[in-house]
Amino acid sequence: MVNYEVTVYTTNCTFAATFNNVNIKLVGTEGKSNRSWLFSIIGSLALFKGDVAHFTVSCPKSLGTLFLIELDKQDFLLFQDSWYPSKVEVRSPEGDTYCFPVHRWITDREVHRFREGKAVKAFEETNTLATYAREQELIGRKKDYCWDESKKGLPHCIKGEIPLSLPPEVTFSYTKHTEFFWTAAIGQAEQHLKGLEKRNESWTDIDALDRVFTYRTTDMSEYVQELWQEDEFFAYQYLNGVNPIMIRCCKVLPKNFPVTNDMVFLHGHGSLTKEIERGNIFLCDYKRLDGVTPNTINGKKQYLMAPLVLFHKRQGKLMPIAIQLKQTPADDNPIFLPTDSAYDWMMAKIFVRSADFQEHQLNVHLLRTHLLAEVFAVSLLRNVPMVHPLYKLLVPHTRYTLQINIMARLALISEKGVFTEFAASGGEAMITIMERSLSSMTYKSLCIPDDVDERGVRDIPNYYYKDDGLKLWDIIFKFVEGVLSYYYKTDDVVVKDSELQDWIQDIFEHGFLSQEQTGIPQKLSTVDELIKFVTMVIFTCSCQHSAVNSGQYDYGAWMPNTPISLQRPPPTTKGPKENIMMQTLPDISTTVKGMSTMWLLSKESSDFVPLGQYPEQYFTEGFPRKQIKRFQRKLHQLSVDIKIRNEPLNLPYTYLDPASFENSVAI
Repeated sequence: MVNYEVTVYTTNCTFAATFNNVNIKLVGTEGKSNRSWLFSIIGSLALFKGDVAHFTVSCPKSLGTLFLIELDKQDFLLFQDSWYPSKVEVRSPEGDTYCFPVHRWITDREVHRFREGKAVKAFEETNTLATYAREQELIGRKKDYCWDESKKGLPHCIKGEIPLSLPPEVTFSYTKHTEFFWTAAIGQAEQHLKGLEKRNESWTDIDALDRVFTYRTTDMSEYVQELWQEDEFFAYQYLNGVNPIMIRCCKVLPKNFPVTNDMVFLHGHGSLTKEIERGNIFLCDYKRLDGVTPNTINGKKQYLMAPLVLFHKRQGKLMPIAIQLKQTPADDNPIFLPTDSAYDWMMAKIFVRSADFQEHQLNVHLLRTHLLAEVFAVSLLRNVPMVHPLYKLLVPHTRYTLQINIMARLALISEKGVFTEFAASGGEAMITIMERSLSSMTYKSLCIPDDVDERGVRDIPNYYYKDDGLKLWDIIFKFVEGVLSYYYKTDDVVVKDSELQDWIQDIFEHGFLSQEQTGIPQKLSTVDELIKFVTMVIFTCSCQHSAVNSGQYDYGAWMPNTPISLQRPPPTTKGPKENIMMQTLPDISTTVKGMSTMWLLSKESSDFVPLGQYPEQYFTEGFPRKQIKRFQRKLHQLSVDIKIRNEPLNLPYTYLDPASFENSVAI
């Protein structure tokens, strides 16, 4: 007889322990063990949460090289519970140690197979049972993770109406679940106690709004309240606010935006044509919002414009110089200028900020991070088994994404969702805007180095989103290159990896609806193509999501800076008029709904996992683990550099500090 020393690690999280009887079978190249009960003198407490338990499995002879274990859990005294093992290590009689990553809930009495940690691609399998286990895993995954079409014309999503319909390994932890719903409940209770959630009248004055705002503030939201009317801050938000990818260098003035030299350069002190040639003129065009039907909120028609905004870079600063609120030039669609009355100029900027809220939430935030991250996750889970190197690399970047998106569909964009009921672009306009956004999206726009160059914004100073984002892209790229080049030595290996090709094809078909104009690859032919695409996936799920999500409350809590909707039409003339700003801004109930939702969506939970930290160990080989350590050191150094850069700034940019955001779309 020979003995195998089995060490079982139970995850240190709530309800991870089991009181059931756990059995194991070891499978090697020379045979397999009998199904053995993991018995301990302390009984089921050996598999308590956070504990490490040791057992011995005896076999008549050596099993050779171990590559698979089978685990099953049977009722104890008719009681079936859940168990969350993190990994199983086995030391063979020959002195070799094998690690089997698990990292999933076992909730039933079925046999679950787990492969040894060394990454293996499908065509590298040499054992029939290993191939069978791989195939069965994907068959099961395709049943658990099915594609669904939530809305025609939008990326497909996970099939499941409620979070409980998801497999337990992709749902919130008990901690995350409790904190999330507690935060939401507190926000709703505050509204109810103050009697604000049903007050459909307009704000009477700015002081009334201020009394609600000051109840819950951040350092940044207080800056916003102080600076929101300033032109320099208005422009700053296009660089370092929650929508930092809208602005682009203006090489040719749009024909539907007839700004003249005299409008923006008084007394001939400058030339618009020459400034365009020098690369100093920038444009934001909200054409995706043109012609949509605005929402009706609390029985009142709302207003949503599709503005064009022109900026001038001068003396190292970006400043707005012209605003047109509708796409088609007309007598009742004037071009507003900083030289107009302060009230006219302020109202024009308010309509722009409201348009930016809609563009940001539907395109930049929801579509380009949440929905794409879900596509990447579902395709990975359906097509790539745990033993595959791509799964090991990407699965940490899918944490909580499926549940948070189901909850968003239920609470935010459903028929009775907060966004649907209280945003200007809720309802009919929402789908139209998102369809337009998906059709106009490009692969280049998802890759920040390409996007920065295509928008012509590489030389804008104090553009911290761009500066930090490019550094993060480079760090992630080198990490991905290091890991994947270890497993994919040549382009031929990429081409013959059928699971990898199924993954990218699913993304193209279900995420981008087979629209070739997006430039998303339908297949991967080279190692370089693979590295770039995986870098984009990780950047989107972590960095980009943080950049467009984390500051929502900072910039939106002071409602006049980011109106969720507007109740009156835009000005059609310039000059003296009745002060109707408070009647134009969203009503009281709409304001507080927006504020509480943005607070909830900006608040991280205590089981937050920062970018590059991998508490669940999937890679067991030395080389990729060294790459992870190097990745972590680079991220730490960037975090230190960002903190030093931010120290003297009145408006520190923290949203791309890698210590402050998660691996995944988890909120």
